[in-house]
Amino acid sequence: LPHSITDHNARAETNGVSVLDITQATTATFADLYFRQTFLFFIERGSKLVSDSVHGDLVGKAGDLMIFPAGVMVTMINRPLMDQSYKATGVSYTRELTETVFPRRAQMSATPTVRILRADEHRPDRVLRRLRDTLTENNLPQAIRESRVLEPLVWLKSKQIDVPTHGEGSPVSQVRRIIDTDLSYPWRARDVASELAMSE
Repeated sequence: LPHSITDHNARAETNGVSVLDITQATTATFADLYFRQTFLFFIERGSKLVSDSVHGDLVGKAGDLMIFPAGVMVTMINRPLMDQSYKATGVSYTRELTETVFPRRAQMSATPTVRILRADEHRPDRVLRRLRDTLTENNLPQAIRESRVLEPLVWLKSKQIDVPTHGEGSPVSQVRRIIDTDLSYPWRARDVASELAMSE
């Protein structure tokens, strides 16, 4: 995902958590965007339109948090304001880290789908501020840092938000992983089928 977003800078990365600043001066559309890991978008300016063939359209505005579980594929449009760039902070979690809060055995029935928590009701900005403080505080013992980086996921669980990771095992996920092994190769259905040891 980071390679699909223009004008981004990694702020911090630690123990399976990556935090990215994302800014865009013009509207940017990402069609059929696939998320391999859990990804949280804290929208700070502008808006984000997310569409998928199953759930339709969902719009996030400044202050909202949009949650993208692993395995979801959407079309995403980032829209700036008239006189200001689109700005968001993206936070990604590895599957292993996500599953420490959302155990795989307990979430097999959950369907990977984008969810949203609204700014006025849930105040996601406070959670983001706490995470940033954790990642920039140099004097924290490692055990405390590792615990605190999980706080956004724990907070989502307290809000009854499921963040499944089993979408990574779906056929689409398997195909994406194969294609990612060599992006320059002109993959065809027979090639992928051969890699998966199955018929086309």
